[in-house]
Amino acid sequence: MRVLRVGEAGAERPAVLDASGELLDASGVLDDIDHRSLADGGLGRLARAVAGGTLPPLGLPADGVRIGAPVARPGKVVCIGLNYRDHAEETGAAIPGEPVVFMKDPWTVSGPYDEVLVPRDSVKTDYEVELAVVIGRTARYLDDDADALACVAGYAVSHDVSERAFQLERGGQWDKGKSCETFNPLGPWLVTPDEVPDPQKLALRLSVNGVERQHGTTADMVFPVAEIVRYLSRFMVLHPGDVINTGTPAGVALGRPEPRPYLRPGDIVECGIDGLGMMRHSFRQA
Repeated sequence: MRVLRVGEAGAERPAVLDASGELLDASGVLDDIDHRSLADGGLGRLARAVAGGTLPPLGLPADGVRIGAPVARPGKVVCIGLNYRDHAEETGAAIPGEPVVFMKDPWTVSGPYDEVLVPRDSVKTDYEVELAVVIGRTARYLDDDADALACVAGYAVSHDVSERAFQLERGGQWDKGKSCETFNPLGPWLVTPDEVPDPQKLALRLSVNGVERQHGTTADMVFPVAEIVRYLSRFMVLHPGDVINTGTPAGVALGRPEPRPYLRPGDIVECGIDGLGMMRHSFRQA
């Protein structure tokens, strides 16, 4: 099931994109796609309504309406750094023995086609396509991978935009280079696990101004999705609606030879993951 939120920012409504590409109105089943609806089984009710054919058409064209982030304001965005071997190698970092964990401000989350702001004083704004995991039930002290995957509500495409000078040259505190406004486009859909039988067999791609910069596969993750969820549950409680960015493959600007192709106002980034859709957004000066 492909679930999304459509409408102007702050006034999105839940919808389902069916197999024919038609938008179905989900607002009669749940008010929004957020921590409350995920916690109380809203996606299960929605799946039953889809199977029963009871959702009416939304009455809006799938290609002519704004799409918001598929989850309304996550409680937290947890990120895993250096989680692809080729990305760690291109940046000169060692392959981590345990997941490298940092946080992004949840207010960085924006729609899959919204503009992204290049921060003031930025000289090294970078791109990172990632598989996002959305949590669907409370996860704490999980024992095994099966328990971990049972806590996943679905998957989405994430763009973990980064400002490398802020991240690496301003005291070494990664959050400063990760939490600038609009720095986490997410979407276009929340795809439920029944449509993603193996999250470790997904191809990721990203291009800048039509030139491919990243092309990888989740099979190359150092720590797979189930292990990431289980591991994080030992250090923090994961709540419904939380988002986990699981790392990026090689090809980022930081890992390329000088002059490194950092993002500039006017650039267009397209990124996507097999089965999870594509995002496209332009960059402008903040």
